[in-house]
Amino acid sequence: MPARTGRPPKISRADIVSAAHRIIEAEGTESLTMRRLAREVGTTPMALYHHVQDKEALLLLLLDDYAAVMPRPELPDEPAERMAAAAVAMHDALAGRPWVVDVLRADDLLSVNALWYPETIIDAAVRAGLTLERAVDAYRIIWHYTAGEITARAAARRRREEGGPTYRRRVFAELDAEALPRLAAVGDRWEELTARDTYGEGLRALVAGLLAPRFATDGRS
Repeated sequence: MPARTGRPPKISRADIVSAAHRIIEAEGTESLTMRRLAREVGTTPMALYHHVQDKEALLLLLLDDYAAVMPRPELPDEPAERMAAAAVAMHDALAGRPWVVDVLRADDLLSVNALWYPETIIDAAVRAGLTLERAVDAYRIIWHYTAGEITARAAARRRREEGGPTYRRRVFAELDAEALPRLAAVGDRWEELTARDTYGEGLRALVAGLLAPRFATDGRS
C-alpha cells in the first residue's frame, strides 16, 4: 500500500477523547502517549498538539469528559444517609473506569466537574456536626476506602480473567487447620466469599464511625 501523503486528516476533540479511551481500556494509562494516540487516530503527534499540549492535558480532557456524564442522584436529607448515598454514587460512577481512580489517587489531576461528590460528602458531614476540617478528614477516609475497593476489585478481576488457579486459591486449599482453624474452615470458599460486594455495608459502618463523637473531638487525622 503506498504511503499516505499530504496533510493528515482533520481531527476533533471527540476523535481524540474516543481514541484515548480505547487505548486506556485496552492497554492502560501507561500506554497513552501522544505518539500512540496519533497512530490510533491516523494523524501525527504534531497535529495533536493543536488540541492538547501534553499527556497531562490529555488526561484532564478525559477526566472532564467522563465527569460531565457522572450521575448526581437525588439525596436523602439525613446527613449520615446523605454522605453514604453520595459516596455510593461516586463509587458506582468510578467502578467501571478503574483507570480514573488510578489517575485521581495521584492527588494531582482532577476534574472540576466531579467536585460535586466531595462537596456533597463534606457538606453532609458538617451538617452532622463535624468541623469543616474534620469533615475533610472524613471525606478523605471515605475516598481512600472507595478507591482502594475499586482498585482491588479491578486487579482481582484481571487476574481471574487470565484463567487457571490463582496462587491464593492453592494456598487456601492447603491451610493447616490446627495453625489457622478459621481460615482453613472457609479455605475452599475463600475466593467466593471475598468476591462478594460488601462496599455499601462497609461504607455505612465507616460513616457511622466517622460521625461518632470520638472522631469528631479527636484532633488526630
